[in-house]
Order: sequence, then structure tokens, then C-alpha cells
Amino acid sequence: MNKILVIGSTNIDMIACVKHLPRPGETVGEARFMQSNGGKGANQAVAAARLGGDVAFVSCLGDDAGAAALRQQFAADGINTEALFTAKDTPTGTALIFVSQDGENCIAVAPGANHSLTCEAIDAVADRIAGAEYLLVQLEIPMETVACAIEKAYAAGTRVVLNPAPAMPLADELLRKVYLITPNRTESETLTGIPVHTAQDASKAAGALLAKGVGNVIVTLGSEGALIRTPAEELLIPARTVTPVDTTAAGDVFNGALLVALSEGRSLADAVRFAAHSASVSVTRMGAQASIPWRGELETLA
Repeated sequence: MNKILVIGSTNIDMIACVKHLPRPGETVGEARFMQSNGGKGANQAVAAARLGGDVAFVSCLGDDAGAAALRQQFAADGINTEALFTAKDTPTGTALIFVSQDGENCIAVAPGANHSLTCEAIDAVADRIAGAEYLLVQLEIPMETVACAIEKAYAAGTRVVLNPAPAMPLADELLRKVYLITPNRTESETLTGIPVHTAQDASKAAGALLAKGVGNVIVTLGSEGALIRTPAEELLIPARTVTPVDTTAAGDVFNGALLVALSEGRSLADAVRFAAHSASVSVTRMGAQASIPWRGELETLA
């Protein structure tokens, strides 16, 4: 079995590069268009595989022309694709993305086949969940599917890492089964009700998540770094200073890289440093999976 099992979404990203993000009712002309493979689950699986992880991916693709190309690309990236499902008469998920000149973005997602990844699919991969060291999940697939996956992993002793994106409230009963959670500022506030503007705010939110039963917390703070809080320690890991071009997949690269380092037996602090370095490289490039570095490349840029 693979050490890292990622369960999540797959999308085809349609990206428009614009001078500034359009306001409601505004048309922004002279955009530059590109298409890229994406989806939070797929991005994280690709990041983990390219950075040296032993990765299998569970997702649901459509039966359209893009699905075959996606399968081929996942295999080329070194991902075990044996647990990819197909939804008949359904398009592969699609994301519509605007990226501004300063690297900020806004995204609308049409989930398509991602909504067909059900608890029945999780039952079909129960052995893979039990055989993995880490399960990495996000929230771009149905919530009941996420809950089914976490339940099976927890029962099997597989460590659950939850990237709670996009932001939504989660039951304490589910959070108690999570080994590590990795929210950003917005997701931290959604989960705890505590606005996160500073590292001190992040510490309060992380403390609230620990009180809910989460094992360990990493609050990602963008250019300010990432705050680690566990029952035994608290540490702020600074981010590398770079000039961002596109931040679309930064969080996904962070999570994929984090799982690689953890699966290699590194400490949580070292894993976050590796993840932050990986994410800092990705934001200097356009696209989601197109921006994800390979392990050898990352070491060259250290």
C-alpha cells in the first residue's frame, strides 16, 4: 500500500489573467487565457508525488475527453491511479479562475463528477485507507464522503490530515478524529468563530481547535508563515520572501509537501519548513499543477 492516500477533487482549471479582479457587473478586457489541471485533491496528490511521496489518489472523473488526459498526467507524475473512479454521463469538475497582476485570485467551481465520489466509493477503497500511514482530505467533495473517509481512517489507525478548504463549519465529533488540521485564516475563523489577523489570533484559534479534540494544528498565514500549535509546543515558522505571480495552488502545495515530509519521519516543524519552501516556489509560477515543483528542482532552489 502507498504511504500517503489523498482523497479529493479533480478539476480542469480555466484561467483568465487580468489586470485586476473584476467587481460585480464589471467586464475586464485584454485577459490572457490558459487551461491547467487542478482541483484541491489532485493538486495535493500531484504535489506530494512530485516532491517524492509514495502517493495513491482516490477521485472521480467524468467520462469526457479531459478525463483520459488527466489519468495519463497523474501516472506521469508518479501517482498510483488504480483508485480513480468514472462518473457516467457527467463532466469532469471545472474551475473558473481569475488571477490579477499582483497574484491574487478568485475562483468559481462547477463540481461535476466530484459530487459522484460517494461513501460507496470510500467503502471500495477501505483497504487502501487502512494500509496507508496518512490520509489527506479536503472539502471539495461531498461532506458525507469526507466523513466516511475520516471514520474509516480513524478506525484503522491511519493518521488523518484535514485541509478544511473551502471553508465550512465542521462537527466536533469529526474533528476529534483528525490527527492534524491545516486551516488558513478564513477557515480558522469559520471553524472557531475567532477572526485571525495576527499570529496571536492564530494561536487562539489553534487553541480552540485543540480544545475541540484535534490532535495538532497548523494555521497557514500566507506571507507571514505558518503557526504550529500542538498540546506540547507552539512555533511560528516564517515564510520565504518571494514575488508572487499566482497563489492559486499555494495551499495545496503546502499540504502535499507537508505529507511528504511527515511520511519521511521529519518533525512537524521541519515538515512545515519544507512545505513553506515548496509553496513559495509554486507562487512564482502560473497555474495550479503547472506551478508545482519537483523534488530535485526544489533542492536546487533551496
